[in-house]
Amino acid sequence: MNSEFNIAVHCLTLLSVKEDHMANSEEIAKSVCTHPARIRKVLGLLRKHGYVATKEGVGGGYLLNPDTENATLGDLYRLLARGSLKPGWCSGGEELNCEVAANIQGIMDQIYSGGESALERYLDGITMKDVKRQIVEAGTADPV
Repeated sequence: MNSEFNIAVHCLTLLSVKEDHMANSEEIAKSVCTHPARIRKVLGLLRKHGYVATKEGVGGGYLLNPDTENATLGDLYRLLARGSLKPGWCSGGEELNCEVAANIQGIMDQIYSGGESALERYLDGITMKDVKRQIVEAGTADPV
């Protein structure tokens, strides 16, 4: 799993619990514990896909789209992390004269594909509203 998925869920949840549903990249980065440029990269993609909007100028920042509460973690996974379950390297090679080596890559591809499908189905059952509810139930700390 890549970290952009986690950053996106964190950012959207943070915006959902803030009273005005808005924060700038510096505020969000402080909560996420990463650099504001990384936040801007992820939120830029989320903005492009309608999860957030931006407000320019003094007092501006990222504003949560109200429909985002119904988005599923599966939606976000497909946008930000699809394919990340499979490692970038696999042992073996079709050209090798070994039964295991010649077939392992294809078999592992099938295994990772099945795992990713199962993960997506699981994440499709969790909405951003569910994540917000769990955060509110879990803690008493104030958002950024």
